[in-house]
Amino acid sequence: MEIIQIVGLGLSAVILLVVLRGQSPQIAFLLSLLVGVFIFIFLLDRITLVIAMLEKLSVQAGVEMIFLQTILKIIGIAYIAEFAAQIAKDSGEGAIASKIELAGKILILVLALPIVQRVVETVINLLPA
Repeated sequence: MEIIQIVGLGLSAVILLVVLRGQSPQIAFLLSLLVGVFIFIFLLDRITLVIAMLEKLSVQAGVEMIFLQTILKIIGIAYIAEFAAQIAKDSGEGAIASKIELAGKILILVLALPIVQRVVETVINLLPA
């Protein structure tokens, strides 16, 4: 089971980080970053599997690919912003973490606008004149 490997890696890293943080905070930070990136890389094949399945389902449902692509971009921005904000928080930079989160939310809003516009246009076209 993959989750056992991920949890094992995470907990091992946490134990090592607790020991290192007092002696060498810079190395502890780099180790934390490295473990986070490694876990993400470990999951890349699963992520591509999910994306392929969503593309297949959207083709079967007749959904325009631009909508699926936009939703996947939004999900990607949310995960990347969260990952970066957590790294900033781990390094004691809560203010920068907040700015990263804000930037992610604004970028998500910008990407979502065409979908919102399309939904509003569809609702307007359904209303009787």
